[in-house]
Amino acid sequence: MTASQPAPSMHPTPPATERAVVLEARNMTRRFGGLVAVNDVSFDVREGEIFGLIGPNGAGKTTLFNLMTGLTPPSSGTLTYRGRTVTGLAPYRVAGLGLSRTFQNIRLFKGLSALENVKIAQHIRTRAGLWQGVFGSSRQEELQVERRAWALLDLVGLSDRAGELAANFSYGDQRRLEIARALATEPQVLLLDEPAAGMNTAEKGQLTGFIRQVRDQFDLTVLIIEHHVPLVMNLCDRVAVLNFGQLIAVGEPAHVQRDPKVIEAYLGGE
Repeated sequence: MTASQPAPSMHPTPPATERAVVLEARNMTRRFGGLVAVNDVSFDVREGEIFGLIGPNGAGKTTLFNLMTGLTPPSSGTLTYRGRTVTGLAPYRVAGLGLSRTFQNIRLFKGLSALENVKIAQHIRTRAGLWQGVFGSSRQEELQVERRAWALLDLVGLSDRAGELAANFSYGDQRRLEIARALATEPQVLLLDEPAAGMNTAEKGQLTGFIRQVRDQFDLTVLIIEHHVPLVMNLCDRVAVLNFGQLIAVGEPAHVQRDPKVIEAYLGGE
């Protein structure tokens, strides 16, 4: 992954204790019939931090992301974003407010090129309507969309394959393209669902630095679900651990790693 555009932020991230709360999840619960996938989960995410969400398979991590981004309505509980309750909003409205995500199961437009995938994601930020597009009055905006799409593909190291169909990309390259598409929506909070899945050891090593760089360049807050524990512990400012839909620990990585409940449920050991 390369990062030539845009220029890095000149404002270093302040200590966690000095950051404002961006997201507040309160008593988030989701039931599917008799199954409680997410059970009374509460936590805060602070401005500019990288917040990790880990736990065994089936712990409820992706379901929680779905609740936070409007794909699935909660059975109970609330999500507050910058002081505004966003519980129950449609996904496009959540994205429009500044929360964007990638998916555990990649959801690219496989029949479109890499460039088209990134361009189409920018529609929630464009002003041109249907008639402007038909009569060409939005040409300047179209050029801006194209330039930004090229810059984001360059950021993730895919600009030399801009014209290729997304279906032809390797799994790891599709992951990178998904990140570029998510960034195209101009998010303030970026939610990454298993971004290292399908990547080899070298690519996983590069991913840690890349996520930090993206956070700094775009002044983002990042939430990440990831099964690769060393990546999470080296990358994240704080980590939350789910097990059977319940939050069993939240805190700095060093603290979470020593928690007996986390060791028993997920990390293994005596």
